[in-house]
Formats: sequence, C-alpha cells, structure tokens
Amino acid sequence: MAVESECDYIIVGGGSAGAALASRLTEDSRVRVLLLEAGRASHPWSRLPVSFGLLIDNPAANWRFRSEPEPGTANREIPVPRGKLLGGSSSINGLVFVRGQPLDYDTWAQMGNRGWSWQEVMPIFRRMETFEGGGSDTRGASGPLRVSEVPDQNPLYDALFAAAVAAGYKRNADYNSPDQEGIVKTQATISRGRRMSTAHCYLQPAMDRPNLRVVTEAHVQRLLLEGKKSVGVVYEHGGRVLEARAGRETILSAGAVKTPQILELSGIGRPDVLQAHGIAVQHELPAVGENFRDHINARIQWRINARGVSYNERARGLGLVGQVFQYLTTGGGFLSLPSAPLLAFLRTRPELETPDVQLHLVPYAVKDPKRRKLHPFPSMTVACYQLRPESLGSIHIRSADPNVEPAIRFNFLADPIDQRAMVDGFRMMRRIVEAPPMDAFRGEEYSPGKGVESDSDILGWIRNNSETAYHPIGTCRMGPGPNAVVDDHLKVHGLAGLRIADASIMPTMPSGNTNGPCIMVGEKAADLLASAG
Repeated sequence: MAVESECDYIIVGGGSAGAALASRLTEDSRVRVLLLEAGRASHPWSRLPVSFGLLIDNPAANWRFRSEPEPGTANREIPVPRGKLLGGSSSINGLVFVRGQPLDYDTWAQMGNRGWSWQEVMPIFRRMETFEGGGSDTRGASGPLRVSEVPDQNPLYDALFAAAVAAGYKRNADYNSPDQEGIVKTQATISRGRRMSTAHCYLQPAMDRPNLRVVTEAHVQRLLLEGKKSVGVVYEHGGRVLEARAGRETILSAGAVKTPQILELSGIGRPDVLQAHGIAVQHELPAVGENFRDHINARIQWRINARGVSYNERARGLGLVGQVFQYLTTGGGFLSLPSAPLLAFLRTRPELETPDVQLHLVPYAVKDPKRRKLHPFPSMTVACYQLRPESLGSIHIRSADPNVEPAIRFNFLADPIDQRAMVDGFRMMRRIVEAPPMDAFRGEEYSPGKGVESDSDILGWIRNNSETAYHPIGTCRMGPGPNAVVDDHLKVHGLAGLRIADASIMPTMPSGNTNGPCIMVGEKAADLLASAG
C-alpha cells in the first residue's frame, strides 16, 4: 500500500471540532495538517438556516443513522441524523447556540479532568465567538463564530414570554452567561441570514493556507499502529485504499458515533466486542463505545386560534413565496430561523440549584417529523428535554466492515431520575401554554391531547413518540482510570500519537445543545497540541 501523504497532524473528521482544530493548528505556518472528511465538501442548501429541516433525512448531507430497537422506547428505530459535510453537524443542525452551565464544566474538573473547569473553558468560548450583543468579561467580540439573537418578532413570542412569567418563571437577558435560568430569545449561529457552520467560519478562511490539505469523501477504515503508537491512518478515497502518516499525532474528530467505530475497527476497545467480529485486540480499552448519552425530546403541539402568527399559515402557498422574497431581500423571515426562536431553561423542582430541563418554543408544527412537513392549520410546538440525563447507552461496531454503521443503543429513560424529569418537564410545557397570557392564541392541544394526563400516561407517550435532540456524546469519555478513553490532554490512554477531540470525550452531558461545546473542544485541543510542541 502506497503512502499517499505525510504531514505533522492528521485530523479525522472535518466537523464542529475538527474544522476548528484544523483552522487553529494551521495558523502556525510551520505545522502541516491533513484533514480527512468522509462527507462531501458542501450542499447548496446548507447555508440556509432552515436547512435543518430540509436536510434532516437527506443522504447527500446526512449519515442517517438509526438506533437499535429497545423496549424502553417501544422497540422503535429512532433516527440519528449526523452531518455528512465539511462542518459536520454544524452544517445541518438547528443552529441553537448554548454553552451550558458552569456546573457542567466544574463537574468535569471534579471528575479528575484538570483544565476543564468553567473558569478555564469560558475564555475559550469567549475567544471563539463574535457575539452580536457585544463583548464583555464573558462574551467574545472578535472570534470566527458569529452568534446572534433571533431578530424575528411575533405577538406569539410576547404572549409566551408573558405566560412563562405568569407561570412563575423568570426572563433572562443572556442564558450563555453564568446564569442560564429563565425564558429567553434564542442565540443562534446565524449572521445576516446565513448559517455559521465551522466549515464557513473556520475552514473557509484557512483553505488557502499551503500547510492545510483537506480531502473530502475520504473514508478512514482504521488507524495505523506500530506497537502502542498510532502513526497514521488507512482510508479509502475515489476507489483507492491509501495510507497517510502523521509525523506527530493523529486526532480523531469523527464524532460520538464514528470515533468509537474507528477505534474498534483498529483493534482498540473491549476485547469481547472486537473478538466477536474477528478483530484482533491491539489495545484493550473497555470504555470505548460506552457512556453514551443523548437528549430524548418530547413535543406537545397546539392549534393556534389567532391569525398571522403561526408559520404553518405564513409559510405555505403564496405565503412561502413571500417568505422566500423576504429572505432574499432582508435575510429574515421563516428561512432564517433556527429550530426554535425561544428557549426556556427551568428547574423541575425548587430544591435544584440549576435548571434541569430545556424547552424549545416554536411558532409552527410538523405533521411528518421525517420530512418536516408543516400541518395545514395554524399551530405551534413546545419541546422539552432533560439537560443532564443519567441513563447510559452504548455505540459499538456490528461488523468488521467499515461501511456497516455501528449499533446505537440509547437506553433512554432507564434511570428513574430521567423519567421524573421528563414527566415534570412535560407538565411545565402545559403550564406555560395554558397560562392566561396565551388565552388569545391557544387552541386545542392535539398531540398528544388532554387525555394523556397521568404520570404513567405521559411517560408511556414519551416512550412511544419521542425522538432525540441530536446530541450524542460520551462514547470516548475523558477522565483518569479504566472507565475512560482519553486523559485531560485528550490523549488516548496507553497509546502514543493519538488524541480524540469531539463530543465523544465529554464525560457528562453539557446542559443544552452540544454544538457550541463541540467547537470549544476543538479549540481546546489546538491549545493542548500547541503547548505540547
């Protein structure tokens, strides 16, 4: 097999973390980087914010993974969308920007991960963004990632804000400050109507650098190991199987689904998993593929009685033509929205110190989640997930063939804490929408309907109908000892020349959408590599 290229660093995966890492590393002209991305370079719809709905099941831009059927979720195969483009899922996601709570990162540090406390990662969040609201001690004003508050105005939003306050919840001016709690206007990775993916914000400005080589549609099959050292990768590109060698290190940034798969295909992981598929054990690491978490997402839908406030009405027929015109002329309107223009971070119990659920308040509703088709009548959606789920699943290979997708097992709602939080969060959604300020807007609750009322009925409906919020993390957990895959410098335990930088290293779930924390991990990895020389 011919050595197709040599470089200092190989980055496997050009997604949220990998693109940021490649951009930062190549700021040093002496450093040569090869970035291998399995997906395509781009998709014509990706620049539109509304592409989160257009590409939700599109094989040209989405890996379209499916989970294994499990009793806890009614034996359903649940879709697991993952970005298949440069920028990864930042090129197809719902664009909601959430850092998480200081508690999240202080917990990582308390678990033995030095350098990952809130005070240590907050400057990285600040460095990576240009916040439309202006710079401050906690918000950035000169970073590559542009973050803006949703500009869309709607009487329905005003009513929802008032309803939340009437229900006993506060408003919050900046949920990405240390205080996350309250109902808020969404901050989104959108600028002037354009999606701010890491492909656009990080990679595009770096593409002309002679020390960065980006290869798309490059499918990494396995790592090259020499004893206990990783020296490169074997990948398929254009029908050829090629080899690339890294003079310094290889960094896996393929995401929480693909990174453990690549490790296991390389003989790194649990011996029983590897041997079951005829793969020789090169390095025993039992935590590979374990500690998997995601957000299970429950939705309630209501009819809207008022005219002209729901996008089910405003974005259909001639209304859609008007929305397209508005977007082309102003960069605003329906096509410029993130997946939810309003959020709420709330505590399901008063004794909790910080919020434990997140609500998404959306001025429309879909009747076909797979294709995101709007209902023909005015309606709205409120969705809820538990911020820090306790239930742990796994992601492991099903075959030694790199083209066979791994087995994804969520194990949703296995922990009673998760069950309680989701039922309580479900009731909170109703409490807000049923508050008096919503009387002029609220129509019938048609999904699931008022017949679903008892705790057992609510939990059963969630098991039978909920999907994910598309936030897989944890499958190559960071920490000391045998229950982790990487240390706090992102080095794989027991192997030289190999690090991981993506959502898979997160030991617990950040409190909210995970794209922002993923980019932070890529930035942090660049710092660690630079300090290592």
